[in-house]
Amino acid sequence: MKLLMLFAGAYVAGSVNFPILLFKLLKKGDPRNGFSKNPGTFNVYRQHGFFWALVILILDVGRSLGVAFISASLLQTALIPWVGLGLILGNRLPCFHQFRGGKGVANYLGFSAFIAPLWALAAIPAWLICYMFFRIAFIGSLVMVFILAAGTLLACNFDPFAVSGVLCTVAIIFYSHKSNITEFFQR
Repeated sequence: MKLLMLFAGAYVAGSVNFPILLFKLLKKGDPRNGFSKNPGTFNVYRQHGFFWALVILILDVGRSLGVAFISASLLQTALIPWVGLGLILGNRLPCFHQFRGGKGVANYLGFSAFIAPLWALAAIPAWLICYMFFRIAFIGSLVMVFILAAGTLLACNFDPFAVSGVLCTVAIIFYSHKSNITEFFQR
């Protein structure tokens, strides 16, 4: 019962899309209307620059750290990845924003940073290196997600229930990048 309540709470928390809310408040438009049509950190960077992207990244990571802290305080380690799945589902399909949200990478970074901090620290330069080499943000994001997933699995001692939660989360994040992947291979 506790897991279901935390999963639902994480979904609701993830459904609060900071770029959409912040840009509405600042009268900057909807971030889903430009470039990748995704209200994520990198699209915010493309539309409004480094400062606003950093603000969004801090908000997303901070919220995710909070959700991870609460779930780690109340659940066994093997159950924690399922709360992360709820967070990513909320970010991807937010109930407050017509079920049109982000791809979950910054949220997964924050959530995983609490569970496996050294792996999260390794994932950040990996994203930067991939972006510098390929100049394509989603490749860095997918590499980052693999690293975060590996760290989470190790932190959860590869418990089968935890593994299934991590795999579901990674699958959703990868699926949300489907159009990026398709476009990349059609070049």
